[in-house]
Amino acid sequence: MGRPGGGVGGPHAPAARSLPPEGAHPALGRPGGGVDALIMAGSRISRYGGVDTLRGLAVLWMMSFHFSFDLNWFSFIHTDFYTSPWWLDQRIAIVSLFVFAVGLTQTFTDASGRPARHFWKRWAQIVGASLLVTAGSYAAFPHSFIYFGILQGIAAMLLLHRLVFRHFGAWVLLLAPIAIAAPQLWGHAFFNPPWWNWTGLITQKPITEDYAPLLPWIGVLWIGAGTGWLLARVQFRPLRHLPEIRPLSFLGRWPLTIYLLHQPVFVGLVWLAAHLRG
Repeated sequence: MGRPGGGVGGPHAPAARSLPPEGAHPALGRPGGGVDALIMAGSRISRYGGVDTLRGLAVLWMMSFHFSFDLNWFSFIHTDFYTSPWWLDQRIAIVSLFVFAVGLTQTFTDASGRPARHFWKRWAQIVGASLLVTAGSYAAFPHSFIYFGILQGIAAMLLLHRLVFRHFGAWVLLLAPIAIAAPQLWGHAFFNPPWWNWTGLITQKPITEDYAPLLPWIGVLWIGAGTGWLLARVQFRPLRHLPEIRPLSFLGRWPLTIYLLHQPVFVGLVWLAAHLRG
């Protein structure tokens, strides 16, 4: 979700059971208990309006960011989206909110006991959407098209998370800061070419309209997933106190659809306004 693009998204398991006794930490106590411990977190959970509101806030913020970009693109305003801390910091905050919500939601999905096909169906939708974004960005920006933006990044993160979280559970909270710091600690010019920069271990940012590599963003997803696991330990009770703001929660229920549609609509409207302005 860097320049004009950017935005956002369980394994097969037995029926849900009651929480384990207080003090027992299946996933924290040993590897291999991550998903099993979640399934033991309680009855099947429903969608939480407060979480949808959080995701909807990210969607609204993203739309505002992109609309501002489009206004700048057509010279209605004049600002620098590529070097200004004001815009760069917003980009980081928006992506962080989205990726955190992805991790949180994935943990809820695991806890609900949904079959694996639900995960793979959603994953395929994200991959398909990412291909559309790549094609569209290539048409608009052939020299800086999106090849590993937020959707490609989320698709890769979900695959790695599915493998890691199954074995480590809430221990991913300890892996998260390592993942976040990894580009600063182990970045190398070897990873700068396009076929390696998806890792994030770069020393020079690629020329692309959106860039969301595996590192450091998988760390933010793990913070969300670990937070979800800890909430599962208390039957998700804190979530019941999160307020639901219906317009935002509506946006939060359709993030992928809105992500795909909002920019073509915005660009069309701003282009029309620029054409009428003359």
